Amino acid sequence: MLSRLLKEHQAKQNERKELQERRRREAIAAATSLTEALVDHLNVGVAQAYVNQRKLDHEVKTLQVQAGQFAKQTSQWISMVEGFNQALKEIGDVENWARSIEMDMRTIATALEYVHKGHLQAASS
Repeated sequence: MLSRLLKEHQAKQNERKELQERRRREAIAAATSLTEALVDHLNVGVAQAYVNQRKLDHEVKTLQVQAGQFAKQTSQWISMVEGFNQALKEIGDVENWARSIEMDMRTIATALEYVHKGHLQAASS
C-alpha cells in the first residue's frame, strides 16, 4: 500500500513536472513571438525614420546649394544697385556742372550785352 501511494505520488509529481515544463515552453514561445512582433513593429518605425532622415539630408543639401546661389545673386544685385547709384551721382554731378557753366555763360552774356550797349551808346553820342 505504501509503495503504491509512493508510486502514485511520484506519477502525479511527474505529471505536474511535465505540465509545468510544457507551460514553461509555451510561455517562452509566446514571449518570443511577442518580442519578435514588437521588434518588427519597431523596425518599421526605425526604417521609416531612416528614410525620412535621408530625405531631410538631401533637402538640406539642396537648400544649402540654393542659399549659396541666392547669396551670390544677391551680391550681384547689390553690386548692380551700387553701380546704378554711382551713375546717378555722376549724372547729378554733371547736371550740377552744367548748371554752373550755364550760370557762368549767362553772366558773360549779360556782361557782353552791357559792354555792347555801352559801345553803341558811346558811338551814338
